[in-house]
Amino acid sequence: MKKLIKNNVYWVGKIDWELKSFHGADYSINHGSSQNAYLITEEKTVLIDTVWRPHATEFVNNLAGEVDLDTIDFIVMNHGETDHSGSLPALMEKIPNTPIYCTASAVKSLTGQYHHPEWNYKVVKTGDSVDIGNGKALVFVEMKMLHWPDSMATYMTGDNILFSNDAFGQHYAVEELFNDKSDTCLLWAEALKYYSNILNPFSPLVKKKVEEILALNLTIDIIAPSHGAIWRENPLAIVEKYYEWSKEYQEDQITIAYDTMWEGTMQLAHAIGSEIARISPDTKVKIFNISKTNKNDIMTEIFKSKAIAVGSPTVGQNILSSVGGWLEFLKELKFKNKKAAVFGCYGWSGESPKVLRERLTEAGFSVVEPEIRCNWNPVEEDLSKAALIAKTLCE
Repeated sequence: MKKLIKNNVYWVGKIDWELKSFHGADYSINHGSSQNAYLITEEKTVLIDTVWRPHATEFVNNLAGEVDLDTIDFIVMNHGETDHSGSLPALMEKIPNTPIYCTASAVKSLTGQYHHPEWNYKVVKTGDSVDIGNGKALVFVEMKMLHWPDSMATYMTGDNILFSNDAFGQHYAVEELFNDKSDTCLLWAEALKYYSNILNPFSPLVKKKVEEILALNLTIDIIAPSHGAIWRENPLAIVEKYYEWSKEYQEDQITIAYDTMWEGTMQLAHAIGSEIARISPDTKVKIFNISKTNKNDIMTEIFKSKAIAVGSPTVGQNILSSVGGWLEFLKELKFKNKKAAVFGCYGWSGESPKVLRERLTEAGFSVVEPEIRCNWNPVEEDLSKAALIAKTLCE
């Protein structure tokens, strides 16, 4: 069933309460999500995006119940990823000659995924527009690498709606659709998690694109992203937050992440945390066992942190595989302007601090000199080194 956004603009997407992970299992979903598609019924009828392939039959049937599919003048595909385009093949079986407006890169991604080079693609670039009647138009803005090379946003004049694609979204199910109807704390927590785990690697591009959008002096009454709540109450608040987050964001927080075999490395983690709290009482301290805590939640806390400490015991002259895989994801997110310290216990060879130091340096962290390399279980001499790590990270 369609839901009114404004005037002749409707939401026709899918609220997915059952979704538990995204991008395979790489992103955890805790509060459901949505795939937002939009129907515009001015003098021209326009569909903006579709939904994920598992919901294709439901989507097409629901859409056909709201509008004669043959009256759809064109489709806008802001992004080719399957959570946006997955219902396109089923829809195009019904209306095969309907024009599809998208970027040149989106033609590549859509053709590569669905193998229909004969579809009626209309390639657009930043500044191109299409008149949809009643004095309104759709204006296209390329959003390369936010978060795919094929991404774009679409601005609707007259109603002043920015269909922002993956930018400004969240994986958060809101049946009432709008930010002012959502749980505000959950909304902003999910928006931060989304930025930290998906968009942070592209922060320099986010900063530049936000500056471009603001320089256009567009009147924006509604921001309608591809996932989560639609921003209609103070919509520019999320734009301002993205700008703040894009500039090597950090709070007065230090996050400690570790895994342990026989609890020695765990003792070191908590000793470092206690020393940070003693030395700098106003600094937030968060401590996580990597093998017991969702990696996206840890990365969100690291995004907020000015420094981190990472620990692993030595195993096989290396680090625990749980920590190794976690570090690969950490590197992928390209955090900037953050300190790091390393620590770990060992029985025989003791390579883990060296490996951690190398991996964190590769991930872009400034690794401080003090470290704890503890033979067997910690004694007072080992625990006393936590104070030096804490002092260095707090400076």
